[in-house]
Amino acid sequence: MSRVTPQALADAINIIRAMGIKQKELLADELFRTQPNMFGSALALQRMGVSLAKIEVVLELLFVCFQAMKQSGLPWPLITEADLDKQLGRYVATVRFGEDLSPAQRQRAMMQYLEAHPEKPLLAHVTDELNKWLASITPEDTDNYVMLASMNFVNCIAFTPIPTVAKRT
Repeated sequence: MSRVTPQALADAINIIRAMGIKQKELLADELFRTQPNMFGSALALQRMGVSLAKIEVVLELLFVCFQAMKQSGLPWPLITEADLDKQLGRYVATVRFGEDLSPAQRQRAMMQYLEAHPEKPLLAHVTDELNKWLASITPEDTDNYVMLASMNFVNCIAFTPIPTVAKRT
């Protein structure tokens, strides 16, 4: 079951799309305070040669992811650098696994990955936005970093345990 409901995601998308630059600056400040590692991983793309225009795409997706976390109403823990590294490693291993398969096997493996993903709505949104973005640009080698960072946000949100609060009796 998704922790970020389709309604929370839809609300997040609408909120982010309605924001002006000043509101996004305030959201970036909040993101930096509460999830600095996620924010830092987006900003670190510049060191990998990703253009500022493409980093803006990543930040927009991160803003939606972050706002969706907020809209979920759940007490999200800090996503650490270790969480980011672990999920990136898992995702890269999954993609590499698919490279050695026949097209039919690759399709089945991809469907299994999608069906088993705990945050299907968020994964679908980010994948759709990345596909639209890819269709609108001239591809460059650094585009892989944009896609990896964006998918890593989704996977960190999907697989980060949320602590349960014990009920008082």
